[in-house]
Order: sequence, then C-alpha cells, then structure tokens
Amino acid sequence: MPRQVPYIIGNEACERFSFYGMRNILTPFLVSTLLLYAPEAERAGIAKDVFHSFVIGVYFFPLLGGWLSDRYFGKYNTVLWFSLIYSGGHAMLAAFDDHRTGFYAGLFLIALGSGGIKPLVVSFVGDQFTQANKHLAKIVFDAFYWTINFGSFFASLLMPIFLREYGAAVAFGIPGILMGIATLIFWLGRKQYVRVPPTHGKDPHSFLNVARTALAAQAPGQGRAGRGVAVAGGGLAVAILLCWALKPGFWPEGFDFVISACLALGALLLFGGIGTWMQLERARGLHPDKAVDDVRAVLRILIVFALVTPFWSLFDQKASTWILQGDQMRVPHEAWWWPSWLVKTPAQMQALNPLLVMLLIPFNNLVLYPLLRRLGFEPTALKRMGWGIAFSGIAWIAAGAIQLQIDSGASTSLAWQALPYVLLTFGEILVSATALEFAYSQATGAMKGVIMAFWYLSVTFGNLWVLLTNAAVRNDAVTARIAATGLGENAFLMFFFAGFAFVAALVFALYARRYPMQDHYRPAGG
Repeated sequence: MPRQVPYIIGNEACERFSFYGMRNILTPFLVSTLLLYAPEAERAGIAKDVFHSFVIGVYFFPLLGGWLSDRYFGKYNTVLWFSLIYSGGHAMLAAFDDHRTGFYAGLFLIALGSGGIKPLVVSFVGDQFTQANKHLAKIVFDAFYWTINFGSFFASLLMPIFLREYGAAVAFGIPGILMGIATLIFWLGRKQYVRVPPTHGKDPHSFLNVARTALAAQAPGQGRAGRGVAVAGGGLAVAILLCWALKPGFWPEGFDFVISACLALGALLLFGGIGTWMQLERARGLHPDKAVDDVRAVLRILIVFALVTPFWSLFDQKASTWILQGDQMRVPHEAWWWPSWLVKTPAQMQALNPLLVMLLIPFNNLVLYPLLRRLGFEPTALKRMGWGIAFSGIAWIAAGAIQLQIDSGASTSLAWQALPYVLLTFGEILVSATALEFAYSQATGAMKGVIMAFWYLSVTFGNLWVLLTNAAVRNDAVTARIAATGLGENAFLMFFFAGFAFVAALVFALYARRYPMQDHYRPAGG
C-alpha cells in the first residue's frame, strides 16, 4: 500500500466533516433564520432553491478544477490552492450568519473551493497506484468512501446540536476549523506524493483537439451534419441565455440564472457530443487511432453519467425535502429505544446515511458480493450502478407513503424515516462508491481529472431536475393537475421522483448491456 495514501485519506475525512457539517444545517438555518424576511409559507421553497443552487455550484466547479489541473498546475497544486479558497468561504459563513449577501458570498466560495478539488482528490488517489498494485486500489477507493462517511456521520449528528445550542457562528465556524486542518494534513504529505505532470495544453491529440478536428473535417461526397448538430447546440445555448436576460413573455418566470445556465450547458454537451460522435471517424489519419478510440470511449462514459443524473435528484433531496418532511413529524422522545439525549431534531436523521454507509460497504464486500458470485451472478460496476438507481426509487416510494400518513393528519413518528434512509443509502453505495472506481478506470491518462469533473457534473444536472420541478409547481396549471390526483403536493412529487428513478434504471440497464469496459490504470513502473 503506498505510504502517502493516509495523508490523502486524513485530508478527505476532515474536509468531508467540514462540508457536510455546514451542508446538513444549511436548510434548517435558512428556514429558521436567514429567510425570515419572506412569508412563512414561501420559506421552505426558497430554502430548497438556495440549497440545490449551492449543490449545483459545488458540482459544476469540478470542470474548472479539472481543467486547471490537467492544463496548468497539476493535481497537488490545484487542490492546495482551492482548499485555501474553501477555508475562506467557511470563515465568511461564520462571520456573516446574519447578513444575506455575505453569507451567500461564503456559499459561493465554498462551492468554488469544494468543487475545484472534488475531481482531483479521487484521481490523485488513483495516481498513487500502478498495474502492479491496482488490486489494492478498490480497497482504497472503498476506504476513501468509508472515510468520507466517517466525517459526514459526526458532522450530521453534532452540527444541528451546535446550531441549536450555540448559534450559527459557532455551528458554521467549527467546519471551517476542520477545513483548515484538512488543508494542513494534505500539505504535510507533499514530499511523498506521486505527481503526474499536467499536459499544459500541449497534447495535440487531446479530447478537445480530436473532437474539434472531427467536427471541422470534410469527407468527399458527404456533408457535415455532425457539425450542424453541434452548431445548433451552441445556438440553443445562446438562445437560452438571451431568454434569461431579456425575459420574453413565453419564458418561465422561475427560470433564474442558475437554471438557465445549466440548461445552456446541457445543450452544448448534448448536441456537441452527438455531433462529435456522428463525425468522429473523420479524425482518423489526422490523429492516431488510439486517440480517436479514446474520444469515443469518453463519449460512451458521458452517456453513463447522464443516465445517473436522476439518482442525484433523489439523493440530494435528503438534505432538503426530507428535512422539511421531518419537521412535520413527531420526535418519539417517549419511546425507550429513542436516543433522546442525542437525537433531538429532524436534521440529525441525516446521520443515518453515513452510519449505514460505514456498515454496508464492508457487508457488501465481505458478504453480499461473494454470495452473489457463488450464485453465479457477477456484480459488475454497471450492474451495481443500475440497481442503485432502482433502490433510490424504492426509497422515495417509502418517503411518499410516510408523506401520505402525514397528510392524513395522523401523528407520525420521525423513526419511520429510517426506512427510506436505509433504502437510499444502499442505492448510494451501489451508485456512488462504485462510480469512483468506474470513472477512474475508464478515463484515459490525460483525461482522468476532466472525466472525474464530468462525473461530478452529473450531480449538477441531478439538482437541476429538482430546481425545474420546484419552478414547475409554482405554476397554477401544474398545481391544479396535482390537486386533481387527490394527492398533496409533497406526496405527489415524491412518487414522481420515484417513477423518474425507475425509468432511468431501466434505460441504464439497457445501455449497460452494450457498454465496452476499459482498463486505464498506469502500467507497472509507470
């Protein structure tokens, strides 16, 4: 096992405590303190918009971090510098807990810093391994994910208590201190790391260069339909941003800058990817066959990532929708088995998620997966991810059933939320922990940082689905249709998201059957 790995794992544990410590109290803080200027009936909706816009930023900025790392600074330097920005954002949350502009500026810096390092720490772990010891990489990736949840567990459990007992300045200040410690631990291992040098943009056969050649090349007797598709995507992206700026009458009122920018980015990626795929063979002869094949492999990976976005729309709402649902439930302090001395607020239920992850990862590796193999079923990475999406849908059916009970007026114990948390966490392990290993192994050497950034971008689009849904339910026609079903708005949306996940899982399974797996670990001695 590489000796430098513990520094990276220790850094990740403290950084995850800092991130989840602030993230898991963000919605309660917004509703109870920062949004008091708004009518009470609107605070929950505004809090969800702020929360999911923040998460979109966190998972958008990996594009910037991956690009800077691959092109200019390398992973180590980029992680270190973004960590300092990250720490500054935490300081602003603690200093401006009663000032909206300052607080939102702090959220922006955290999104920038956390997003900037997010694709790099995982791939930096992978860089420490070669073909000779890659069998240890899976253990480390699982340990990496276990450590993330170790930090998240204590943050989820303790920070709501600090928020209630000591106020927002202390509750947001403690995660800031942990982020400073994380940065120090990472810096201490600087002399032992394997540092894969950046490309400095000098690779003539990079992903973007091959794609650009493919779109520009002409073939005798053939048109350039692929280029037309890519140009149409660029035009659509510009049109979306102009509609946001000019606000024509047909433009939905709830489509703010975040939604519009994400839709524009989605148009560029979708149409640009399709256009590149259509004309990719034209790059052969101008680029090595391997470079062209690598680009096609990346495009295949991006389809996998796109099909995972519905999972994130369900998963990230546990820190918004499920907390707001918990606020409508009764904390069962009267029950002898309920830990009233510790779990006092609905937000603390989020601690179940990392606790279950720490228990289920070793259970899966030591019991479930070996059992499935003895039964003749090989739990490949893509199979695990597909089933994970399906389990997230089952979790939201359970949450919807709880909401029906609440809507009926019955006193509903908060303990019932344990069921959807168990189901969602099992799905998370199958999707997210697996994807860390999958994304690194499928990415070519020069593209590991960027492909990891695209993986995290799937979370951005997952949260975009949530913002689009929130905008839709502010439309009178949509709310009238929901009312016609006989369900309350919250229950309807929970069943809607469950159906969304089931459809995604089915399409994912169909695509996974044809996906050609790759192996892009460094050669032994490399």
